[in-house]
Amino acid sequence: MSDRQLADWRTQALQLENEVNKVVVGQQTPVRLITTSIFARGHVLLEGDVGVGKTTLLRAFTRGIGGGYQRIEGTIDLMPNDLVYHTYLGDDGRPHVSPGPLLSHGTNLSVFFFNEINRARPQVHSLLLRVMAERTLSAFNREHHFPHMLVFADRNQVEKEETFEIPSAARDRFMMEIPIIVPNDADIMESLIFDTRFHDVDALVGNVSTDILQFDQLNHIAELIQSNVQASPTLRRYALDLWLATRKPAEYGIKIEGVDIKRLVLAGASPRGIAMMMRAARVNAWLNNRDAVVPEDIHAVFHETIAHRLVFSPIYEMRRSEIARDLLNQLTCLITAP
Repeated sequence: MSDRQLADWRTQALQLENEVNKVVVGQQTPVRLITTSIFARGHVLLEGDVGVGKTTLLRAFTRGIGGGYQRIEGTIDLMPNDLVYHTYLGDDGRPHVSPGPLLSHGTNLSVFFFNEINRARPQVHSLLLRVMAERTLSAFNREHHFPHMLVFADRNQVEKEETFEIPSAARDRFMMEIPIIVPNDADIMESLIFDTRFHDVDALVGNVSTDILQFDQLNHIAELIQSNVQASPTLRRYALDLWLATRKPAEYGIKIEGVDIKRLVLAGASPRGIAMMMRAARVNAWLNNRDAVVPEDIHAVFHETIAHRLVFSPIYEMRRSEIARDLLNQLTCLITAP
């Protein structure tokens, strides 16, 4: 029965991708990676400039999987309680309390988008990370549960004033960091500018078919994927070699121009990180109708699951994106795949 379930859900997952790609054009790779994160049940950092369609992308996915969607803006004066409840004066002139963005959908919360998370204070990060890890929250004298919630967050990477960078331990809680960039295709760029259907986000998202998937069944299907998609002993050894190489790249012959490779990495990928990489690789194999992971499945998610976990010496942090990409590309080229 599980094989039939997995086949049916694969068909629905590919239908969801097709629907999202109709309204968010030129983003096939991010769409596939977000689909992967949904079925791997992993939280996601989104990397990209303002106005590249991150909100539209997440709203389109939420419409397709069902459940509640909430978005909050990171600001310098945001406090942890602002995620939990709102206070306001009622018509009777007395103060009232209503559920905040985390609680407004109850157990049906499906997608929570924290925009410009690095504008919020560390105390807010701390609360969010705890909710991400435990999927529970104590408020109003009882425990609230979020069994189906995935958190998506993006960072303001241009303005540095009044921002609080997410520490490495916090970044490690996110399964992936996915870049969302402006498409290079001239026809797509022209459509985004001049085709008026892309200017009304509500109408655009409304074109996505509703409830293609059932959000409250995703946890179950995710575990079926993990238990049914296998990894051979040689594939496991390959994944282990990649992990070790992120920690001590000099021992694997990695060379990057202008970088003292022996001093580059302060901390490589964590055990949690490499486990998340394998969860994502199994989902990628399933989406490609395979019942076993192959090296190409790891390569498809390697950068997005590992790059944001690497801790570099401070002198190299300004070149983090460039160096991380070069480093990880070399690892997949130099380490022999089975």
